[in-house]
Amino acid sequence: MNEWEERLADDGIDLAAARRGLLDFCVETPSWGYANTGTRFGKFLQPAAATTLAQKIEDAAEVQRLTRIAPAMAVHVLWDFPDGFDPKVVSLAAERGLRVGAINPNVFQDQCYKLGSFANPDESVRRRAVQHCVDSVEIGRAAESDLLSLWFADGTNYPGQDDLVRRKKCMADGLREVHAAMPESMTMLIEYKPFEPATYATDIPDWGTAATLARQAGTRAKVLVDLGHHLPGTNIEQIVAILLDEGLLGGFHFNDRKYVDDDLTAGSIAPYQLFLVFNEIAAARARGNAAPVAYMIDQSHNLKPKVEAMIQTVATLQALYARALFVPREKLAAAQRAGDLVAAEECLRGAFFADVGPLLAEVREQMGAAADPLAALRESGYIEKRAAERNPPGGVASDVDSGSSYA
Repeated sequence: MNEWEERLADDGIDLAAARRGLLDFCVETPSWGYANTGTRFGKFLQPAAATTLAQKIEDAAEVQRLTRIAPAMAVHVLWDFPDGFDPKVVSLAAERGLRVGAINPNVFQDQCYKLGSFANPDESVRRRAVQHCVDSVEIGRAAESDLLSLWFADGTNYPGQDDLVRRKKCMADGLREVHAAMPESMTMLIEYKPFEPATYATDIPDWGTAATLARQAGTRAKVLVDLGHHLPGTNIEQIVAILLDEGLLGGFHFNDRKYVDDDLTAGSIAPYQLFLVFNEIAAARARGNAAPVAYMIDQSHNLKPKVEAMIQTVATLQALYARALFVPREKLAAAQRAGDLVAAEECLRGAFFADVGPLLAEVREQMGAAADPLAALRESGYIEKRAAERNPPGGVASDVDSGSSYA
């Protein structure tokens, strides 16, 4: 036992358990995080950005090759399959060492959804939205995905615009129908957001509404917590703790924000908050709550190079989760029982500032990952190669966001 391991043992840290926890940790990257995207005001194009689904898979595979903890890529139905789902995507991903992750329907982009989708006052629009999600279930079945991730832009902008209770009931009815169409292996994730684009009343504005709708939808419906979708000052880790204890936490969309934009690199603004979220998960695991939780990234960078930003995020999540595994649970519980506030907080602060470098190095070596994934990416010349291939000299960076080509 070396000096570092001795210090951990003295603090009551089970290094073997932390190692196992870190080996089990993995996170999905999003297809849309590799394409040219921007703000509502416009976008800045990147020569290396992916313009086809095949290129998105190529980039996601590079992130997986270097980190070994990103084995799946989430897809957005209308952005990734504009001409319909092609089963070849499954084999193409497998050839690159990936699998298709969460299926994300799109019921917010078409003009008919101006007044909502599942909650729209027009029954024909509601029917179209529900059918699209049912069709997305079938895509998930064909793609061998076990996650259906739902976010709704539904809401109202003005008092009196619509009947709020009617909208709630329509949302519940639609979710029940979609849930009934899912195979036993699939989990429905219901995301919430306090505002945007609706500015008066969002139909799924908070975790309580999402949890209520999940319970009404069926046993395989859970809540998805997006780290950027909360009002300032919200205690996100408390929400996570309650949802875990109620068996309703389905997964996360990891990102960060400074004001209300939720596309910043995870941990770039509030790393301690993200650590506290992971701490609640680690605490639940220590209590024997082994319910599956889907870890997914939801970021699309307008300025940062796409693959570099994704590796930054994946590595940050891995390191912060490692720190959460270093919390001395017995020591913390004793301080809590004694009402020793300072000692209890120091258990968390000590873990947050802990040196997890040796553990990360060991786990990355065992997994076959790069010791420093970001440095390895930069040294490989991957970004420059992709930029030359996708936008050769004399060409212009493409403005295509997604595509169905596998060439």
